[in-house]
Amino acid sequence: MTLSMFRSIVFGAIAAMVLTAHAAAAENRLALVIGQSAYRGVTPLPNPTNDAKAMTQMLGDAGFEVLTASDLSQTEMREKVGEFAAKVAAKGPDTVALIFYAGHGLQVDGENFLIPVDLDPKREADIPLQAVRLNDIMNTLTSVPSRMRIVLLDACRNNPFPAIDKTVGHGLAIVDAKVAAPGTFLSFSTSPGAEAEDGTGADSPYTAALLSVGREAGLSIEQAFKRVRLAVNKATNGRQTPWDSSSLTDGFEFFPDSAASARQPAESRTKRTVEEWRRELKGKTAEQANEIIVGDGSDEAYAAFVDLYPDTPFGLGARQWLDRHLRMVAWNRAIITNTAAGYRGFLAEYPDSDLTSTARKLEERLRNRPDNPNTAVAAAVAGPTCPCSAPPLPQKKKAEAPPKKQAKPDRSRYVDTPPRRNRQSDYDYVDDPPPPRSYVPLPMPSIGIIGGFGGRGVGFGSGGSGRGGMGNTPGRY
Repeated sequence: MTLSMFRSIVFGAIAAMVLTAHAAAAENRLALVIGQSAYRGVTPLPNPTNDAKAMTQMLGDAGFEVLTASDLSQTEMREKVGEFAAKVAAKGPDTVALIFYAGHGLQVDGENFLIPVDLDPKREADIPLQAVRLNDIMNTLTSVPSRMRIVLLDACRNNPFPAIDKTVGHGLAIVDAKVAAPGTFLSFSTSPGAEAEDGTGADSPYTAALLSVGREAGLSIEQAFKRVRLAVNKATNGRQTPWDSSSLTDGFEFFPDSAASARQPAESRTKRTVEEWRRELKGKTAEQANEIIVGDGSDEAYAAFVDLYPDTPFGLGARQWLDRHLRMVAWNRAIITNTAAGYRGFLAEYPDSDLTSTARKLEERLRNRPDNPNTAVAAAVAGPTCPCSAPPLPQKKKAEAPPKKQAKPDRSRYVDTPPRRNRQSDYDYVDDPPPPRSYVPLPMPSIGIIGGFGGRGVGFGSGGSGRGGMGNTPGRY
């Protein structure tokens, strides 16, 4: 090998290392990492604090400026999210903002809540008052300009609060990033409506997979979380499968191969029919086919797998996943519609599930409200009708009558002003106009002012009772 060849190889290697090390520096990267272990009212969780420490290290190596916090109360969690949003705003619109949360999470009335360590609910209604709404966090992130928002939630563990364990649904509700602001990526540690495991090692299965896969250089975020799904599914023997939703328009890599790679467009998956998936999976072993459908994560892939491998252990697990996912999609549809008829339809389709009591409660709450909220809104805007605002009825035209003599007016209605005779008229009358009289309009019926539009419902009066949200929710995110 000549000296010039050796120099070329060395300089090329150095250049590649520099490009990899500084790829993330081409954009601002900020992360907020929260680990909730020391719950006061229930058994503490051993792993979230470990998960937060390990994620802080990995994200720091990936070029993120990391704000880490553990065991936060409700007030402290809100303050940290606000502090993080202020940092993102200060960095500018070319910022990638990432939030990682490990700890308990719950869904109540179709909305997701992250649980502070000081939460102590006595009833279901205490959760919105004492917890932190996921939609509020998402709205805070989207309120400041940024290039991309990534939210990773290792928060689908079992519900530890016995006072509400029988009345709220399992796991977390669906949050569809596609109906939220573009540039959002959401990942849950397991599929909607399911519960994740805390794990027996130092980290949860979800975080352990993310720590391993995330460090692979040149791996797009879509490819990374496809591998995370496969790793967690295998580690838990199919009991847990992570789920994600994306509205990204730019590509992202935790550890890019080059400065340009992070600017590549986000990957898009081609949607296939069930029949196309049957042809794709036919002839493969159940284990091979299972890896393919878990990596894809679509209803159509799971439906084809269930048809082809119904009696295998993988087939039974896929059937459970598909049934639960279809139920959560129907639940999300009912939550978005938010009408009594919508909840009745869900109950007719799924009369006996962990969401039955919530659906009945919401149906009863909305029973006397019109199923089309826009009708009520339009009526409120129009206000009550009255004769003074109604258009005049058409009058039948009368035959013209000959003019009558004008009667002398009653002067007692006006001030005493000496009359002046009109010498050019045949009639004796006072032609001085009366002084102007002050006009006071009759009071009109008042109507409420529309305010407080939220993800569901419309509030009347100064505040409003709508729920804010991204959404799905369009509501939700």
